[in-house]
Amino acid sequence: MARTLIVAGAQTGPVQRSDSRASVVRRLIDLMRQAHARGAQVVVFPELVLTTFFPRYWADNPAEMDSWFEREMPGPDTKPLFEEAVRLGVGFYLGYAELTEDGHHYNTSILVDKSGKIIAKYRKVHLPGHLEHLPEAPWQHLEKRYFEPGNLGFPVWRAFDANVGMCICNDRRWPETYRVMGLQDVEVVMLGYNTPTHLPWVSGYDNLSDFHNKLSMQAGAYQNSCFVVGVAKGGVEEGCDLLAGSVICAPSGEIIAQAATNGDEVITAALNLDMCAINKGATFNFGLHRRTEHYKLIVERTGAQPPAA
Repeated sequence: MARTLIVAGAQTGPVQRSDSRASVVRRLIDLMRQAHARGAQVVVFPELVLTTFFPRYWADNPAEMDSWFEREMPGPDTKPLFEEAVRLGVGFYLGYAELTEDGHHYNTSILVDKSGKIIAKYRKVHLPGHLEHLPEAPWQHLEKRYFEPGNLGFPVWRAFDANVGMCICNDRRWPETYRVMGLQDVEVVMLGYNTPTHLPWVSGYDNLSDFHNKLSMQAGAYQNSCFVVGVAKGGVEEGCDLLAGSVICAPSGEIIAQAATNGDEVITAALNLDMCAINKGATFNFGLHRRTEHYKLIVERTGAQPPAA
């Protein structure tokens, strides 16, 4: 009998600076209820979904930004989401800013089972943006200033009768993200993102932002024979236009569900997990075809160097 996981992507529209966490959680609960009504067993929410994308703001002292971080999970504002998940009997992926007890700052996601228990945690590895202030830009992208690179790697967990991995936003553009999870037999990769349609300091590819978004996730799905559930926060947030385009990609690389708006919207798909085995035993049979003796440069060198003259 085929293993089937019904998954929902709960895309949100913008979250403005004035929106309270409690109001955002009410929106997430509404989306979770819609997903449950469609039979979803697990719901994927966007990156840093509880607040506006605060790395667009400069602060002379990074500690001034601590109010955007969660010191506990669940906390008073997020507890209703956990309680509703238990009531409905669904699990979820949630992206948020994490401030640890010992003072570390991470861009984090968690996986919660249908009993409301946190069963997995991931911290974003590939932090985009810049450290310096760009006062001439209409907004900043200061993830490198406000977050530390994740320290948990790219684990894969057994959950929802599947092998599940997580990543966040810019991680989806890096093939190593998917391959490390692929080497753990990942079947479903869940990821949330906040992506501007326009980068003032590198605007040459603005017209291709939607293409590149889908390309990276479809390639990761195909080359690692897994499903990828990519969920956005979209719309105009504090003057910044965020790319929506939430999708669910199959192990074939095909898109099997896609958002039609840039606002709060639920997409669903019934994932036939046994599809993952097709290319895992053929084109991407790692044990049969990989040649690791020729890949050492991948971990020995970080930046590109041209060949000797």
